[in-house]
Amino acid sequence: MTAADLADATAVELLAAYASRDLSPVEVVDAVVARVEQAEPTLRALYRFDPDRARDAAADSERRWSQGRPCGPLDGVPITLKENIATQGEPVPLGTAATELVSAQADAPPAARVREAGAILLAKTTMPDWGMLSSGVSSFHPLTRNAWNADWNPGGSSAGAGAAAAAGYGPLHLGSDIGGSVRLPAAWNGIVGLKPSFGRVPIDPAYYARVVGPMTRTVDDAALLMSVVCAPDRRDPLCLPPQSLPWNESDDLDPARLRVGVLDDAGCGTPVDPEVAAALQAAAKVFEQHGAAVEHIDPFMTQDLLTRLDLYWRARSNVDFEDLSPERQRLVTPFIAAWCRAAAGATGSDVIRGVHTMLDISRATLRATEEYDVVLSPVAPVPTFPAQWPMPSNDVERAMFHIGFTLPFSMSGQPAVSVGSGFTADGRPLGLQISGRRFDDVGVLQVTRWFEQARPQSAARPWPRLWEH
Repeated sequence: MTAADLADATAVELLAAYASRDLSPVEVVDAVVARVEQAEPTLRALYRFDPDRARDAAADSERRWSQGRPCGPLDGVPITLKENIATQGEPVPLGTAATELVSAQADAPPAARVREAGAILLAKTTMPDWGMLSSGVSSFHPLTRNAWNADWNPGGSSAGAGAAAAAGYGPLHLGSDIGGSVRLPAAWNGIVGLKPSFGRVPIDPAYYARVVGPMTRTVDDAALLMSVVCAPDRRDPLCLPPQSLPWNESDDLDPARLRVGVLDDAGCGTPVDPEVAAALQAAAKVFEQHGAAVEHIDPFMTQDLLTRLDLYWRARSNVDFEDLSPERQRLVTPFIAAWCRAAAGATGSDVIRGVHTMLDISRATLRATEEYDVVLSPVAPVPTFPAQWPMPSNDVERAMFHIGFTLPFSMSGQPAVSVGSGFTADGRPLGLQISGRRFDDVGVLQVTRWFEQARPQSAARPWPRLWEH
């Protein structure tokens, strides 16, 4: 393999090559570091990139593999973590210059699990202020750009993770999602992004609907990473009971046994772009041609539900904003500051209605989807947008209008994944959302793995080489 091949290799491929002694973790980390040094001046996807630390860890891993004693299922595989996933001894800025930088006292559960498994932490990845923008715009980090075209937005809030995965900064990346923050950048970067069932992956701090999930180039790598990060951790009071699941087992999925729902209208927010709609219909046709029972689903979200939840999130973030000194408030990205201030007059009743809204959305989603093995929909109603925009609408009043397809499955706790479904005429990646029944994470990945192989060849293109132009 050339250095470029090594940077683009999957985790599954790397582990097999380590076991056969065909590759060394040192070679792989050197190749990934070289890729970062090529692309990062343009993409700006990383925070606290530490190549020396990574090389030292690779040398330790090489010794273990040479002795036939890898320390865990990810030994020697490079990984990045979104910067809000705490790592001991490093500050957690949460994407905003308003944060007072204090070193984390311990690894958050996902960080602890991947270290125990032997993964090599290459860097943290960027995010926007408080994770409340679907973009690479941040008051703390430089502007993060899309690996397919630097003029395009990577999405967010797992902005750096999406760009890093598409650019080949190693095979494994972890993001977080509360309304679409794994799936949106996955769609706009043409990668795989899984929002697991709520509670499947222990996290700290825990919050309703907040999850951590893999962002990778392949379903197999996402499954491999899930097999590690879903291990129990008593710090999360909302996590599911520990469960042994067949993440890595091969399967013979028969699509003819599937009942598939197709949701082509979110019922709220931004209308679906024609190219996005065409990609969804093409994906549904793939299932139909292989014998699946494919049925249309009427929209179950409403503009009122989306508006009420937006107010709740504004009010929640405005508490943090108002706790800042005036000097620190001025450091927050202006779009987020304006979004927070719009909730300054929110009442206690408004907030309680927001909590009720989360439950209302959950019930509506479960009722509408319970008869289906999986539901297909767009991830976002629109393709990616200019890199400098904080949101697809570029409008504070319509800040959350793009999450009508992702939000319902966050509120209901159902697993949902984004997988590449094609490209627009001008080359912007598009994502298909495949959601499943509560707790059926393995089933969702199995269906996504099947689609990954069955989708039209035009839906998958060679990975970008933006830095070579």
